[in-house]
Amino acid sequence: MRQVVSRVRPYRFGTGTGTTREPTTSAGTVPAEHELRPSGLVDLRGTPPGPARTVVYPRDAVVVVSGLPGSGKSTLLERWSGTAGAEVIEPRVTHVLCESRMPSWLPYAVYRPWARLRYFNWLRGAVASGVPTLLHDCGSRAWMRGWLRAAALRAGRTGGVHLVLLDVGPAVALAGQRARGRRASRRPFARHVRGLGRLLDALAAHGHRAVPEAASVVLLDRSSRDHLAGIAFTDDPPAAQ
Repeated sequence: MRQVVSRVRPYRFGTGTGTTREPTTSAGTVPAEHELRPSGLVDLRGTPPGPARTVVYPRDAVVVVSGLPGSGKSTLLERWSGTAGAEVIEPRVTHVLCESRMPSWLPYAVYRPWARLRYFNWLRGAVASGVPTLLHDCGSRAWMRGWLRAAALRAGRTGGVHLVLLDVGPAVALAGQRARGRRASRRPFARHVRGLGRLLDALAAHGHRAVPEAASVVLLDRSSRDHLAGIAFTDDPPAAQ
């Protein structure tokens, strides 16, 4: 494993109502050699396949899983949601909820502001509650990461905001969209590609300093994404890196 520190469905989404499952408070019986406790920048891209690992965060951490549409964020969250009791915040849940309450002929663009308001209210409530939180979002938006960090500090969270960034490339992401039968519009997708590219360039140039809002950044490709089998939230102090 290459670790760099500051150098260079059945998947049950949340309902948007603040309902959570019992949080996991320990890494349990996972052997230490199969744990990953991220600090700074941890680049797992290009690492050879190995035993499945569990990524471990502080109990009150907010973990943002980011990447291009179709890169496997939902698949990763589906896997992780079965191993840790955390509230999973998924923007599409509010999209579908709002869509179900609107006439079929009404374009989503008309009620998008309502859907986004519901989403941010849900997210704000989850962060304020202090429970472990997994967020499906576009991590290339610095303002969003800054807002999350400020909201977490206001809530008394000491575990910080952590970023898990999927770097699989546009071609793989487009194939993922085709596989799930849900295609992102060309212009928003191109905007996501540019935003992710800028973030990856900044991380390559400045390391963890490029994302001061996050306590850690984990970079994954397709292979390493599939070898992070679970997630745990623990009260134990982080191990030395």
